[in-house]
Amino acid sequence: MSDQTLPKHLVALEEKCQEVGFKQPSDRAIGYLLRTLIASKPGGQFLELGTGIGLSFTWLADGMDSKSSLVSLDNNEELTTIVKSFYPNNDHVTIQCTDGESWIDEHKDQQFDLIFADTWPGKYNHLDEVLSMVKVGGFYIIDDLDEQPNWPEGHAQKAANLITHLKSLSNFTFTHMTGWSTGVMIGVRTS
Repeated sequence: MSDQTLPKHLVALEEKCQEVGFKQPSDRAIGYLLRTLIASKPGGQFLELGTGIGLSFTWLADGMDSKSSLVSLDNNEELTTIVKSFYPNNDHVTIQCTDGESWIDEHKDQQFDLIFADTWPGKYNHLDEVLSMVKVGGFYIIDDLDEQPNWPEGHAQKAANLITHLKSLSNFTFTHMTGWSTGVMIGVRTS
C-alpha cells in the first residue's frame, strides 16, 4: 500500500461530511499518520474516542490487519449510524453511540496498542484513566491543539495546559507537532 492510497470509504465519508454539515472533520494528514501507526501494531487492539463522521476511523480501519480490532465511541447517534452504514459486516470494528466518560469508567482495565482521543473524554477529562489504558510501547495521539478561530474563550489556555501536562509525564515520551495538521501530539508509553 502506498502512502497515496486512500481508504475505501474516505471519499464517500468526506462527501457525507459536507452533506450533513459536520464542522469538525479530521484532515488527511492525521489520517496518513494514524494508518501508519496502526500498521506498526499487527494484531493490535485500538480505541478511538470521538468517531465524528468517521474520517479518522476509516484511516484507522484501513491500517489494521485481519487480527486487529478497533473500538470507536461517539455520543452522537446520527453520526455513529452513518459510520456504521459503511462497515455493516466487519467483525474487526465496533462503533458505539455512548457516553465517553461512562465507557472509560466501565472499561478502564482494558489495554490498547493505540488510542486516538479526538474528543473531550480522554483528552480534557478522564485523561489519567485513558493514559493508563495505553499498553507499554503503545501510542496515545491527540489533535486539534493549534488555536482555531472558532475556539471559545479560554480554550487556548486549556490546550496549552494539556500540552504542558503531557510533556511532564515520566512514563510517556511525547512529540508536539505544532503547525502540522491541526496541531498533533503523539506519545509512546515507556513504562
